[in-house]
Amino acid sequence: MNILYEKFMLTSFILVLLIVLYGLYDSWYVFKNASDTDILKYKPVPGKEAPQDYPITDEMVAWITLTDTGIDYPVMQGEDNSRFLNINPYGEYSLSGSIFLDSRNTSDFSDNYSILYGHHMEYGVMFGALDEYLDETYLKNHSEGTLLIGRENVSEKRLKVFAAVKVNVFDNYELFDPDTEDIKSLIKEKASVYDEAVQPSDNILALSTCVEPVSEKRLLVFCYIYE
Repeated sequence: MNILYEKFMLTSFILVLLIVLYGLYDSWYVFKNASDTDILKYKPVPGKEAPQDYPITDEMVAWITLTDTGIDYPVMQGEDNSRFLNINPYGEYSLSGSIFLDSRNTSDFSDNYSILYGHHMEYGVMFGALDEYLDETYLKNHSEGTLLIGRENVSEKRLKVFAAVKVNVFDNYELFDPDTEDIKSLIKEKASVYDEAVQPSDNILALSTCVEPVSEKRLLVFCYIYE
């Protein structure tokens, strides 16, 4: 009887150990893929066509960079907003997914209000870096960025961060609707941090991410888009 019990305990211990090891490997694998800087070598250059063997799929519509932050990624756009939740820019399955533009927006960012989504990863990876923008000093010191629109012969736009807010998505659905009217006034009303000194533009870009893995709260950082 004791031998059977010992075998059962040993088997249980091994199973638990395997589960723990798999969990650690899975977390490492997700982080490794999300923080892969090799993708930066495919960042487009204005006036230069993409090579024929360009590995990022043709669903790429832009590239966003916020200077001196970890945000420097291709922007994808699918037929719906679930397409790139777990698909990377190469079209492969990945839990970290991609940064993607709302499917309701035009791909040239000509709308008055465009919205980007990205997973909130640890250590500032993907849109995990947006947390810092809830600090007013950080926002003012890290407000510059660029938006390269297109896949080939891209046009370059300048970005300027001017506001950040943490909200309940169900109580503030207007902030997640590209067709919301008078979006500037709404952002100013809801913002936790707002820089009055930033020159307004007719085009606004929002960067949205979850605050926690299972949560109704979202963090949004708002930028003006300039020619």
